[in-house]
Amino acid sequence: MSEKPVKKENRKVDWDAPETTIASKNIIQQKKALRLFYKQCYQFFKNEIGEISDKKIVELGSGAGFIKEYLHNCITSDVLDLPFVDRQIDAMELPFNKEELDYICMIDVFHHIPDVKLFLNEAVRVLQPGGKVLMVEPANTKWGRFIYQNFHHELFDPFIKDWKLPNGGPMSSANGALPWIVFKRDWETITKKKFPMLSIQTFEKKIPLLYLLSGGLSYPQILPTKFISLLDKISASGMFYFICLEKE
Repeated sequence: MSEKPVKKENRKVDWDAPETTIASKNIIQQKKALRLFYKQCYQFFKNEIGEISDKKIVELGSGAGFIKEYLHNCITSDVLDLPFVDRQIDAMELPFNKEELDYICMIDVFHHIPDVKLFLNEAVRVLQPGGKVLMVEPANTKWGRFIYQNFHHELFDPFIKDWKLPNGGPMSSANGALPWIVFKRDWETITKKKFPMLSIQTFEKKIPLLYLLSGGLSYPQILPTKFISLLDKISASGMFYFICLEKE
C-alpha cells in the first residue's frame, strides 16, 4: 500500500446532528439502490442468526435503517437521541448484564467508535458463549481506498497506529480503515492477544457497487436501480467487509 491517507473535509453537513440522521432515513426510503444495500446487510445478519424467536439481538447505530423488517425482535439503538429507535446506547458502555445477548449487529458503526477496545471488552462481557458480533464496514482494498479517500467525508487512514479516534462528534469522528486495522493488520500481534475469547468466523469483501452507484447519503443516484443490481452481481471489487466475530 503506497497511498497516503487523505482526510476529506465535511461538505457543510452537520453529521452529528440528530436531524441529519432523520433526513437520512427519508433518503434511504427514496433511493431503491441504497435500500438494496441495506437489505443485503440485513440478509447477512439474518443468515448468520437463523431462527430468531429465542434470540436476544441488539443493533448498535441503527440510525436511519430498517432492521426490524428482517429481525422483528431486534432492539434498535443509537448513540444519538432519535425518535425511531428503541434505546439510546453508547457502544463503549453497553447497558446489559453479563452474557445477556446472543447477537450484536452493526452497519458502518465500528469505525465511528472512539475507543474500540472498550467496545470489544463490553461485547465479550455481554455476549453469551457462541454469541456473535456481526458488522458491515468499509473495506481497505485499492478500490475502497480510492473511493473513501477521495469521495467520502470521513477519514480513511490505514497507516495510523493508535486505534483511538481523534476527538470529535459521534458521527463526524471516524477512521474507515479501523476495521481492517483491528481485524487484519493487528489481529495476530495485538487483537487476538487482548481478546483471546474472540475469533473471526467471516471476513469477506462484499457489495462493490450498490452503495457507490446509489450515491449513498450525499450524492444523487448514478444509474437506474435495475442496472445497478445487474452490475453488482457481476462485479468482483470490494468496498465493504462483512465481518462475523464469535465469542468462544
